Amino acid sequence: MSNNITLSASISQNLYSLQTTQKLIDQTSYRLSTGKKVNSALDDPMAYFTASEHTQRASDLQVRKDEMSEAVQTIEAANNGIEGIIDLISSAKSLAQSALSSDSATDRADYMSQFNAVLDQIDDMAADAGYKGVNLLDAASTLDVSFDETGTSKITLTGKNCDSSGLSLVDATAWGTVDAAGNTAINASIALLDTAKSTLRANSKALSNQLNTITTRQDFTTKMINTLTAGSANLVNADTNEEGANLITLQTQQSLATNSLSIAAQSSQAVLGLFS
Repeated sequence: MSNNITLSASISQNLYSLQTTQKLIDQTSYRLSTGKKVNSALDDPMAYFTASEHTQRASDLQVRKDEMSEAVQTIEAANNGIEGIIDLISSAKSLAQSALSSDSATDRADYMSQFNAVLDQIDDMAADAGYKGVNLLDAASTLDVSFDETGTSKITLTGKNCDSSGLSLVDATAWGTVDAAGNTAINASIALLDTAKSTLRANSKALSNQLNTITTRQDFTTKMINTLTAGSANLVNADTNEEGANLITLQTQQSLATNSLSIAAQSSQAVLGLFS
């Protein structure tokens, strides 16, 4: 005797409808819980892999953006050094002018000593203006700043010697005499200081132009990251309002199918009762 149970057509149809509806409910619930309509390549291969490419490119650009931020700090460190050196040059010039107006050999010798000490401070400040091992006040330093994910679009920052030697500043050695020779030596030092200040201002302007380029690319990169992120989201993110409405509809269908299945089962039982 066979143990197979044969279901009526109406019961089979209602069971199939319930299974299909439950599957859709599970899918919709998962979309709502993850916030995505495409969670794997099985859902939509083209959308999934395209979104992944957008996300990966956005991630690569974020790395570049971080590098640009560090480059900005490197430039700012160098510019801080330039501003400090300019202040020291102003101090050195003030000492030279005081020496020039002095008629005391002793005072002139003292000013000369102080002047040479300021030049040493210029050297120290130029050496201390680095950031993460890169010092743009040293001609031996360079920094490549990449703008795109492949590194083909970039700018190279090249350092310039801004210590006393690089600025052609030399120690005062002949200020001590109160005569034409002493005055000539002091005036020569003042002329070198003025030239050095002009050189530093030119270097600062060059850094400012490079900074402007980098910050412009930073803004562009931020917009590109936002565009790529939005593009990825448009491909895979679920519309929670739509999915929520779908879930309510499916739950209603499930309830109706359950009732229909119950009615079909009761009808079958009534038919069987006729033969009992």
